[in-house]
Amino acid sequence: MFKNFIRILKFAFTDFLRNKGISLAAIFVLVVTVMLATCLLFFWGASDYLLLQIQNKIDITAYFKEEIQEQDIILVKDKISKSSFVKEVEYISKDQALEDFKRKYGENEVLAKALFEVGGNPFLPSLNIKTDGNPEQFKEVSDILAGENFAELIEKVDFSEKKDIINTVFSIRSSITKTGLVLGFVLIVIAIMVVFNTIKLTVSSLKEEISTMKIVGATNWFIRGPFIIQGAIYGFIAFVICFIISMMGFHFLSDKIYTILPGFNSFKYFISNIWIFILVQIIFGVGVGVISSFFAVRRHLKV
Repeated sequence: MFKNFIRILKFAFTDFLRNKGISLAAIFVLVVTVMLATCLLFFWGASDYLLLQIQNKIDITAYFKEEIQEQDIILVKDKISKSSFVKEVEYISKDQALEDFKRKYGENEVLAKALFEVGGNPFLPSLNIKTDGNPEQFKEVSDILAGENFAELIEKVDFSEKKDIINTVFSIRSSITKTGLVLGFVLIVIAIMVVFNTIKLTVSSLKEEISTMKIVGATNWFIRGPFIIQGAIYGFIAFVICFIISMMGFHFLSDKIYTILPGFNSFKYFISNIWIFILVQIIFGVGVGVISSFFAVRRHLKV
């Protein structure tokens, strides 16, 4: 059995070198496919990062009535913080709210004049609440704040004002995930079809040889083996090429991407998720090459 495996390997490498044109064509198609899959994975990660940054800035703000004492607000803060899905609860006093407003809009003459006309401190003490990010969790927090325990203390909760934004962010995130999966599946199907037809040229040129091998008693797997190994070789070479291109590309483009998407370093993202990129590239490279070879030789085994 080991001798048969060695012979299959020998036939595979011989055919690979003998049909250089077809081999290069198959590798080229796989390189394009793998790079498209890599770009899709990167876009998926970058968009997820962007949406996560937006998501982290979304919170629910509960404004308390002006006469409510600070210790009562702190008590509410402690109770809300105990919820498993609440990430952070920040208390903002009236004075802090006023200072924050002056710091952000102090140079705006219209707002500064309006604040002066109002006189005193028009802001209410509040709690800024952040959850794990699920829209249902924001609603649950809003329902808790609107309950009998806290309703008398709270002037208003701004969940209704942010509800559309929250739902939109998570709708986009869900759509990107679904679109990525669909595009990935489409890429695999297209790659298999193209590589299948490319490898089919090699198989067709050896049709008589395959028929002769079948007649003399060669098993289907012995005939199919060299072509499957060739497909794996095509895919592995494509994987190596794409991995090098990806690493160099993410490294040289990291500064430009950082200016477009502040805080996101493409090279660090690639390195931190390197095994995912390797897995995807191998699946699209070696996997597609092997599957295409398997089906390309199948029809010629019926002698």
